Amino acid sequence: MCLGIPLKILAVETPGCGFVDLDGAAQPVDLSLIENPRPGEYVIVHAGFAIERLDTAEANARIQWFRELR
Repeated sequence: MCLGIPLKILAVETPGCGFVDLDGAAQPVDLSLIENPRPGEYVIVHAGFAIERLDTAEANARIQWFRELR
């Protein structure tokens, strides 16, 4: 089983590429599967690819769930 992690987009650098916030560190991510990605949005990231957009409430709920699992 694989888990996708909800992360916030920090920047969109070039078409299909950008950076997300991972515990305070900017990590590169492939955004090519997300239509019109924007900084501030949350996405599910798996294996370096953003695969799904999330609204803020859902992202926060999932982030809290991951924190509880730690």
